[in-house]
Amino acid sequence: MIQYNPLQYLPTAEELPDSDDTPVDNELQNLIPNLLRAILALNWADRMDWFLGIDMGVYYDPGKEAIVPDGFLSLGVERFKGGGKLRLSYVLWQENYIVPSLVLEVVSKKPGSEYDRKMTKYAEIGVLYYVIYNPDYGRRDKHSAFEVYRLVDGIYESQKGNPVWMPEIGLGIGCEVGTHEGYVREWLYWYDQEGNRFPAPDQVIEQERQRAEQEHQRAEQERQRAEKLLQQLDSLRVRLLEQGIDLDLEEDN
Repeated sequence: MIQYNPLQYLPTAEELPDSDDTPVDNELQNLIPNLLRAILALNWADRMDWFLGIDMGVYYDPGKEAIVPDGFLSLGVERFKGGGKLRLSYVLWQENYIVPSLVLEVVSKKPGSEYDRKMTKYAEIGVLYYVIYNPDYGRRDKHSAFEVYRLVDGIYESQKGNPVWMPEIGLGIGCEVGTHEGYVREWLYWYDQEGNRFPAPDQVIEQERQRAEQEHQRAEQERQRAEKLLQQLDSLRVRLLEQGIDLDLEEDN
């Protein structure tokens, strides 16, 4: 348990480094958490009590360096800080000491302590759920590609299933093949309690495209039907004229 001295000066996010200057070595380390954030932005658009940070420093102790997860989700905090400002870092003492409910690490090509040092640190901080995704799990056969851990009495316990339901967060998380930014592969997604996947931006765009295409097809069918009726009417007028009947004269009379 981290102890704080109330008389100690606590630096603000503006005074703290907002990056550890460590570049990602895997594009998925940004793409995967960005997709998760985009999905929540769609499905929790009316909620302002959550924040999903990506590659952002989490300051948990004023005397220590920040830890920088690939992604983390906090509940019960302002989605946007007062005045619509964006966060530079996630500073616990400026967030009413609300610890992230979930942390995500996408395994690097080189060892990044996802299974040891970082896991220990997140447990010490009190992060309830720790998700590890290994896009190249064949190299590390003692671990699965997708693992979810829940903090129980200070120790992370592996959770079974795909997706894994997290009642304290009100979300499930899992992996399956899908499309993001035109790239088809396995991605992480959010799910409801029944295991239904939340719509992703690409899926919503495709659904809207299909809806627009169906509307266009219906409009074209109606145009063709109206054109056919006009042709039938013209043909009828011609046949009637051949029989000496002029509909226009009949209407005038």
